[in-house]
Amino acid sequence: MTVYGTRPEAIKVAPVIKAIEASDVLDSITVVTGQHREMLDQVNEIFEIAPDHDLDIFEHGASLSTIVARVLERLDPVLEAEKPAAVIVQGDTSTSTAAALAAFHRGIPVVHVEAGLRSGNILSPFPEEANRKITSQIAALHLAPTATSRANLQRESVADNDIVVTGNTVIDALLMTVEKKTPFTDPLLEDLADSGSRILLVTTHRRENWGGAMEGVGRALARLAKAFPDVQVVLPAHRNPVVREAVLPHLVGLDNVTVTEPLAYGEFTRLLSLATVVLTDSGGVQEEAPSLGKPVLVMRENTERPEAVDAGTVKLIGTDEERIVAEVTTLLTDRAAYEAMAQAANPYGDGAAAGRIVLRIERLVSGDSADDQDGLAV
Repeated sequence: MTVYGTRPEAIKVAPVIKAIEASDVLDSITVVTGQHREMLDQVNEIFEIAPDHDLDIFEHGASLSTIVARVLERLDPVLEAEKPAAVIVQGDTSTSTAAALAAFHRGIPVVHVEAGLRSGNILSPFPEEANRKITSQIAALHLAPTATSRANLQRESVADNDIVVTGNTVIDALLMTVEKKTPFTDPLLEDLADSGSRILLVTTHRRENWGGAMEGVGRALARLAKAFPDVQVVLPAHRNPVVREAVLPHLVGLDNVTVTEPLAYGEFTRLLSLATVVLTDSGGVQEEAPSLGKPVLVMRENTERPEAVDAGTVKLIGTDEERIVAEVTTLLTDRAAYEAMAQAANPYGDGAAAGRIVLRIERLVSGDSADDQDGLAV
């Protein structure tokens, strides 16, 4: 049983679900919580996944505690009825941690996809850092995307045989999707794609950046748009009104700024492939963009994905307005600085993570005690 509730989870579990469906050993049960609603449904449609159960917990303005409580309450009877051999959760959302806890209460082994990410600060990102640490305490099998994540788990005394380095499934999903060159539903983006203009792609939504920091992001984008009239700034705006009210007022009246609704995954991957520079506070984009040779500036003070920083394709710049303007300006004006980031190696895998994951889950449910790294690790 795979349980997921947000768009990022859906993207990263979709290749795993498809690989389970192709397995001769496993049967797939999919459960969505609906923590994100429309964005979640869009990803399921792209990957042709029809959930077996929908917990439908979504409510505008729901607190983190409400989300967790609803997942626990509504998932438990599904677990009782289906009696899965294992429950797969992904990453660090409130859905993933609550689902892991519900499975643990039922004595069902938890498989944690993208295990071992750590920022080192339990309050940043919030609540993700706490969520993933809690899930690590519950999980029976830890599927780490990189050697760095594996080392984090080992430092926390997770047994070696319970960890497998698989690569990141986001690369599987990206490569499956970007080849389709999904048409844009917004004609402005289709025109932009045809124009050949340089594009600054921006995504921002992180809870720890709400308030003054996000206001500064809006001001920085306005300054960049005015300084580089030949560059198109594209912002798929998160639907949370806290985000929109902080950023969008600063962008009114700027001809080279395009604000869209959140893009379906296929459209977003195409836009990412067209981008010149990516400015983001998203975790997933830090992994996706390097696969397409895109420099990424991350508006956070720390990251649980240091591999791309070490490789040189991602740079942490925080949310200071002046720093954002300066770092984007450098990449738009200094060819050598741009090429140094664009040509850095992607540390997140080869697009074959889902196959490794399913092979290891087959071993888990069959009781195979062979060396778990044999033939599996990246």
